[in-house]
Amino acid sequence: MAPDPWFSTYDSTCQIAQEIAEKIQQRNQYERKGEKAPKLTVTIRALLQNLKEKIALLKDLLLRAVATHQITQLEGDRRQNLLDDLVTRERLLLASFKNEGAEPDLIRSSLMSEEAKRGAPNPWLFEEPEETRGLGFDEIRQQQQKIIQEQDAGLDALSSIISRQKQMGQEIGNELDEQNEIIDDLANLVENTDEKLRTETRRVNLVDRKSTSCDSASAAAVTSLELSEG
Repeated sequence: MAPDPWFSTYDSTCQIAQEIAEKIQQRNQYERKGEKAPKLTVTIRALLQNLKEKIALLKDLLLRAVATHQITQLEGDRRQNLLDDLVTRERLLLASFKNEGAEPDLIRSSLMSEEAKRGAPNPWLFEEPEETRGLGFDEIRQQQQKIIQEQDAGLDALSSIISRQKQMGQEIGNELDEQNEIIDDLANLVENTDEKLRTETRRVNLVDRKSTSCDSASAAAVTSLELSEG
């Protein structure tokens, strides 16, 4: 099963953030000793730029996944929380790099305590759904893949049902066409039979009139003969 590109990018981005924090600590140690570390500074700047680009890529991947329904809304919200966490870490690391913030190893603990005191939402302590609580990234990916597979199976079943219904509709349509043809044939047959019946009726009436005329002529002849004999 191919790894989820979002989580692969997320893992590498977290590693970059961790590397930045470690290198900032190293730079600060040099500065405390009165030493300069230009190479470390250049490296940190490059890593910060890479971190920024990775976060932008994660945003783009998340938007696409949500827009194309590749993931559930719940999973989209969970990934957004992870992404917000990374953005916060980027901002704190940048401030620490500029010597405007706390040490990298103190950033998380100080953020937790200060946010807790103010009662404001803490991006490090977002409420994780019950479905994924306590799971590692690999387990979450497997769970997400399972959900996607179940959705695909449901779509396949729905597609199969629609296909069968379409086939049934076509068969019913064909049967109706055949029934209409039979009805048309019956109508033509009835019309022809009716025409023949009318023709035969006319013939019978004609024969009946001729027979009546013959009977009248015969009766008149008999009467004339009786009168002459008398």
